Amino acid sequence: MVPPTSPTSSPAAPVRDPDAPTSAATPPAAPVRRRTRLFALPEVRWAALSAAAFLCALPLDLGGAPAWAWGPLYALCYAAGGWEPGWAGLQALREKTLDVDLLMVVAAAGAAAIGQFLDGGLLIVIFAVSGALEALATRRTADSVSGLLDLAPARAVRLTDGGQEAVDVAELRVGDTVLVRPGERLPADGTVVEGASEVDQATITGEPLPVARTAGDTVFAGTLNGTGSLRVRVDTDAAESVIARIVAMVEEASATKAPTQLFIEKIEQRYSTGVVVATLALLTVPLAFGADFTATLLRAMTFMIVASPCAVVLATMPPLLSAIANAGRHGVLVKSAVAMERLASVTRVALDKTGTLTEGAPRVAGVHPLPAGGIDADTALTLAAAAEIHSEHPLGRAVVAAARERGLRLPEAREFDSMPGRGVSALVAGRRVRVGSPAALPAGAGSSGAEAVAEAVAEAVTEAETGGRTAVVVEVDGEPVAVLAVDDRLRAGAPEAVAALARLTGTGPTLLTGDNPRAAARVAAEVGITDVRAGLLPQDKVAAVREWEQAGDKVLVVGDGVNDAPALAAASAGVAMGRAGSDLALESADAVVVRDEAAAVPAVVALSRRARRLVVQNLVIASVCIGVLVVWDLAWHLPLPLGVAGHEGSTVLVGLNGLRLLRESAWRDAAAA
Repeated sequence: MVPPTSPTSSPAAPVRDPDAPTSAATPPAAPVRRRTRLFALPEVRWAALSAAAFLCALPLDLGGAPAWAWGPLYALCYAAGGWEPGWAGLQALREKTLDVDLLMVVAAAGAAAIGQFLDGGLLIVIFAVSGALEALATRRTADSVSGLLDLAPARAVRLTDGGQEAVDVAELRVGDTVLVRPGERLPADGTVVEGASEVDQATITGEPLPVARTAGDTVFAGTLNGTGSLRVRVDTDAAESVIARIVAMVEEASATKAPTQLFIEKIEQRYSTGVVVATLALLTVPLAFGADFTATLLRAMTFMIVASPCAVVLATMPPLLSAIANAGRHGVLVKSAVAMERLASVTRVALDKTGTLTEGAPRVAGVHPLPAGGIDADTALTLAAAAEIHSEHPLGRAVVAAARERGLRLPEAREFDSMPGRGVSALVAGRRVRVGSPAALPAGAGSSGAEAVAEAVAEAVTEAETGGRTAVVVEVDGEPVAVLAVDDRLRAGAPEAVAALARLTGTGPTLLTGDNPRAAARVAAEVGITDVRAGLLPQDKVAAVREWEQAGDKVLVVGDGVNDAPALAAASAGVAMGRAGSDLALESADAVVVRDEAAAVPAVVALSRRARRLVVQNLVIASVCIGVLVVWDLAWHLPLPLGVAGHEGSTVLVGLNGLRLLRESAWRDAAAA
């Protein structure tokens, strides 16, 4: 249990460690958030220019304006959006490969050559915007990985035989002893050799509450010290700390994660090669036998147009983009079409506990008066809240919030005192009230019936802790009068979300958490999870995900913290809870639940599966249309206008079919799945 504490002996008087002069170090600054600006990326600028030119040309073209009005705009659209994929395609040719980027540029140029400027421009814009989104997602992830290093301070106070010295963290060596003042972040992984405090380890373990740390306990770099002063022996080099390993794991997972590409991209090499070879054959073979050049060129161009990937690209993108837009309206931001496709393929789900299934904030779940105390639950909670009113500890805030929820009037507290690792005390209505850890309860507490009182306290504490809750003892004038049971509030809709995910995947979700086994078991029982893995560090979560992936599963990880980021990056798909999620988790995930609604997770998975079914439908439609037109052109003579009409008709048909997922009913059906 970590008792509520405050760095004050009175509400206004700050406490400073006596052997830590202010000149030794500076107060910790909040980590700087590194975030690449949207238009800092050239891919985004070119795509925006291409799209803007296309949108300006479109109404002029459709409205019958003269060619000089919309022609330059289409030219700008083609140049801005097409030069980069065109160059990439040429580079691929140097490596003796042919990809859909080059085919797209050739098809767009062919469309323009026969007057179909709108068709080619639309194809150019789709590819340019897709490439820009991919570049932005990659850069934002890199920003968050770099920013994570800011959690660990750059400087540390090293203790020497002659006193203290401020040094760079990189200069610390195994065996050095560092001084960590109240409110500072720990500079290295190590062991406490002197002092007592509570340390917020949420970035590493995901535990919702700070944990008490005294001599002999392990601490991690980047975690936040509470109100006590600690002397810590450095156990690992900075490059091998847990926080540094998290960075390395995210980078490795992002680099080695098998790219899940859109369906059409999986066959792009053969398709692109086939179209190019067939087009060249239709042009060169007849010419070799003396055919008319103009007629032969027209036939070859007709073939290239009807066989171009426009309809196939639109068969894939509209359903996925429509699903993204619909999910966005309901508070789920899916980062790309590829991310939406990944969500559709998941077969197993792993859930974090704190901040995902729970709200990540403590609450008083029960007040258990002790018979010997002689006071009721409301009185005990009133006294405890009055003593905690000046506390900055999450447990203290939870006690005060519980009293206010019950409408209790809190008397004024005087002589407030905080005891790191033990609790707080104050004089309330003339009575000395202490609220804190059962472990810090003085031996032989109570002036009469001490054994009976101790037994009652132990029974209440055991009951709370067996249920996975944190026990807090309330004493009045040295007598224990009540035990408060504190836990993490379950997120609304969590049990229903777990059940829905189990139905979608056919396998019950697994709980992966760094919290203690009892707390994990309690939450798992409440939401209906039977597979629980508790006490995990970030690398343990990654190992579990990779074990499932190697067994053939496509894993969806749902989390919110820095400690979840490596697993989010390593999984086939990741969803982050966005309201209180860390920057690294938000950037490592494929989707972000902005409103922290648990029900949105299975809903977006169901929506992605509907999008995948529409993609398959569209590909069948597009393939049939292309096949009919190609056979017609090869076996007989397909008039160019009819070929263009058939091509455009199939493109419009698959586009409209994909837009069905924009309807409100699509989300309702997904949420009910």
